[in-house]
Amino acid sequence: MIEELKARDIMTPNPIVLKRGVSVKKAAEIFTEKGIGGAPVVDDEGRIVGMVSSTDLIMRDVRLRYPTVIHVLDSFIYLPNPAQRFNEELRKAVGARVEDVMSERVVAVDPDATIEDVATLMVDHHVDRVPVVEDSKPIGIITKADIVRTISR
Repeated sequence: MIEELKARDIMTPNPIVLKRGVSVKKAAEIFTEKGIGGAPVVDDEGRIVGMVSSTDLIMRDVRLRYPTVIHVLDSFIYLPNPAQRFNEELRKAVGARVEDVMSERVVAVDPDATIEDVATLMVDHHVDRVPVVEDSKPIGIITKADIVRTISR
């Protein structure tokens, strides 16, 4: 039954990982060649330091949204969230390496996480893939498609 399955049971083992210094262009080539939409980014010791997705890679070609402002008594007040979002989009738009465009907040699970836990994390954090890690190193990856495939069995 699906309730008994763990992350290790449905993960794709030995995921494709990108080293921090890989260029955005090279990452796009790897994604295209391997037919993937994202990958963990690792440091020189193989520890996960971020996740990069195809959305991150295309940020260079996205029209940036300027921060929302309020004009009050001859002053402009920048609303915090739009300004923060703009800064993040700008950072990714000018990024040349995966470390410039990756998401540093990694939502990951250990191999014994339940499928329910994995699915909940994906929905709560709006991510399409979750790395499975041991000792801070990615040993597998689970995508939404993996979960849907598991449900359909």
